[in-house]
Order: sequence, then structure tokens, then C-alpha cells
Amino acid sequence: MNGPITTRSVIVERQLPHPAEKVWRALTQGPLIEEWLMKNDFRPVVGHKFTFRSEPMPQWDGVIDGEVTEVQSHTRLSYTWSASGLKSVVTWTLTPVEGGTHLRMEQSGFRPDQEANYRGATYGWQRFISNLERVLGERA
Repeated sequence: MNGPITTRSVIVERQLPHPAEKVWRALTQGPLIEEWLMKNDFRPVVGHKFTFRSEPMPQWDGVIDGEVTEVQSHTRLSYTWSASGLKSVVTWTLTPVEGGTHLRMEQSGFRPDQEANYRGATYGWQRFISNLERVLGERA
């Protein structure tokens, strides 16, 4: 009998000098998401199925399928993330702090045999969140 499979998460945290409402808009409004992440048909509605679309690359067709699983306005957003055989969950948590918002992104569900996906996500999220910070700064 095998035990449970241990999975890993990619976690990125940032202190942002913006109110949670502004960060929330960037995480949930399609045109803003496109500026920092990918083209999409996202809506912050539990049960909404959506796709993120990017340029295809070797080993990836450029499509991520997702479904919104949790929406707590200005506080928490969670959705599934399915691409190239990887099924994971992305959860955004916004916490108001003095001078702005603490942003925490966790992509969970990486199995031990998905090391390349884990490394790719670790790199990718750093870049995406830097883009998010740029978009937030430009829309002051």
C-alpha cells in the first residue's frame, strides 16, 4: 500500500505599495490580466471555466485551462491550472498592510516527477509578478 504522494508548491510573496482593491482588479479583470500574464477570458466567478493563452513553445501548446474555485473579493482568489499534463491550483491571497498590500501567490500540486514543471513555474511566476508590479505602477 502506497502512502500519499507528496507535492510541492511555488510560493511568491511581495509587499505592494497599492491598496488591495487595485491589486484585486489586476488579478481579476481580463484586459489587466493580459498586460501582466496572458490573453484570457477570465471572470472572477466560482465555476467559470477559462483559458490563458500564450505563444506555443516546445513541450507546450500555449494554452492553460482553468476553473475558478474560490472568490473572496479583495482577499482571496483560487483557480485550477491545467497545462501539459500538470494539474495544479493557483491561490492568490491579499492582506492589507500599512502602506499597501501583502500579495501571496501559491501554485500547489507539483508531484515529484514534475521537477521541470516546478522549475519552470518558479521562474515564470517571478517574471509574471514583476510584470504585475509594473502594471500596477503604471496605473497609479
